[in-house]
Amino acid sequence: MNSILLVASREINTRLRSKAYVVTTLLLMILIVAFTVVMKLVSGSGGADATVGFTAQNSSLAAPMRAAATTVGQTVETPTVADEAAGRERVESGDLDALVVGDGSRLEVMVDQDLDRGLRTALNVLASQLALNQEITDLGGDPARVNAAVAEASVQVRPLNPPNDYGPEQLIIGIIVGGLIYMSVLINGQLVAQGVVEEKTSRVVELLLSTIRPWQLMAGKVLGIGTLGLVQMAAIAIVGVVSGLSTGVLTLSVSAAAGTVVWLIVWYLLGFFSYAIVFAALGALVSRQEDVGGAVAPPLMLIIAGWVVGISILPSDPGNSLAETMSIIPAFSPTLMPMRLAMGGVPIWQAALALVLVAAMIPALIWLAGRIYRNAVMRTGAKVRFRDALRTS
Repeated sequence: MNSILLVASREINTRLRSKAYVVTTLLLMILIVAFTVVMKLVSGSGGADATVGFTAQNSSLAAPMRAAATTVGQTVETPTVADEAAGRERVESGDLDALVVGDGSRLEVMVDQDLDRGLRTALNVLASQLALNQEITDLGGDPARVNAAVAEASVQVRPLNPPNDYGPEQLIIGIIVGGLIYMSVLINGQLVAQGVVEEKTSRVVELLLSTIRPWQLMAGKVLGIGTLGLVQMAAIAIVGVVSGLSTGVLTLSVSAAAGTVVWLIVWYLLGFFSYAIVFAALGALVSRQEDVGGAVAPPLMLIIAGWVVGISILPSDPGNSLAETMSIIPAFSPTLMPMRLAMGGVPIWQAALALVLVAAMIPALIWLAGRIYRNAVMRTGAKVRFRDALRTS
């Protein structure tokens, strides 16, 4: 253990003095703060989707207009103008998206060039309501009473299981969490492979292996780089949560936000150690930095596949069965499961099963990677074949 910690401390001290590590960490922290500020400005400046003017003659349609817009997910402001001429000037200047003209018996609007699709839908709903009211009046009924009865009518839903509530904020947090783990595992995992090749090429590994065992060197390198990645990840996550809560962008409780950070750290550790061990072994197969990319391509494709599935499927369909299944498979769970956990609605058994499978896979990977590393790290020159690296030396 002392040997492993010695190698890990060497990796930490070396990379902490690297400007690239410090600059990257600070840049990511600045970006996450900037993101929360932008989200705050966007949410704070969000006004009505459209502005529709009314004259005194048809001002009675203003309230039905707002109600009709609400039914189609629109927010409409309905100012009253002095007269039709004044309203026309405001339409031409762009102050109004549309102006309702006439006496209100039928719906007619004046626009500059064309109607926005969402506003057109809302106006069509209002036009249909006016036509229905006229038919009810012609039949001797009371439109207000009929409209009230229609508004109160709703379907009674009886779910067999409680529904999952996915809010926009949860979806965004899930994507950010998955993205942080994806980038960190991708970058730091490849640093492990590059470090192995660097030591192998410079023959430093020969000096190190004269005092410690190969698996200790590999474990110390993974532990050191993983610790730096963990510090970086925790710093970014904490800054992001504090920034989000202080600006009001995050409306989660402090306990929920802390739980998200904890899950982020747990899954980063599991994901990093799973892949970094493999990267270290594959890095030992080659002797040139330009060959590292090809050697680590297979596990990289698995990381990328999990991330692509997460960002392409989960935002539109958080309960997708394919994403659920892949999030339990150890190769994909480090990126997919934390995204799902941040979004919410994950059954306890799925989260527990994913954790157990990844935790059970790590010892097997350590044994396999240690064997490959031991048999390949001292061989320089041509790339060591995977089959040869597995043979007992």
